[in-house]
Amino acid sequence: MGADARIAELKLILPPPPKPIATYVPCVQVRELVYVSGHGPLKPDKSLVTGRVGAEMSEADGKAAARVVGLAVLATLRNYLGTLDRVVRLVKVLGMVNAAPDFQNHPAVINGFSDLMVEVFGDAGKGARSAVGMGSLPGNIAVEVEAIFEVRD
Repeated sequence: MGADARIAELKLILPPPPKPIATYVPCVQVRELVYVSGHGPLKPDKSLVTGRVGAEMSEADGKAAARVVGLAVLATLRNYLGTLDRVVRLVKVLGMVNAAPDFQNHPAVINGFSDLMVEVFGDAGKGARSAVGMGSLPGNIAVEVEAIFEVRD
């Protein structure tokens, strides 16, 4: 089953692909790799999930926000590629958590993103990953993720 069919089967709702708010593009393709710019937790109503994990929001809320980021990344990728069925695999993820200074479980938060990628792409959705805490993120968003995908023509 392809990724687009899997999204339909899971009844996932992708938000509108977010538009850049600064001087950058959402994706850059170099040969078979697509580099997806950092995305925040954009909901279908175009609002953002905000707050610091470990302060204004729980770890579970942060994980849910990371899943929302995943949906936004998938929306951008599908918009760029025309179909998610061109994705061969997820190569690398950098997950950034807007975290309270004493919060230490950043990988568990970014699992919200990673688990979604596995739901959509199967084992090809498991990539190399870094999960780090940040003192702040733009607009006080809870999570930001950038990713690299291998694609086919």
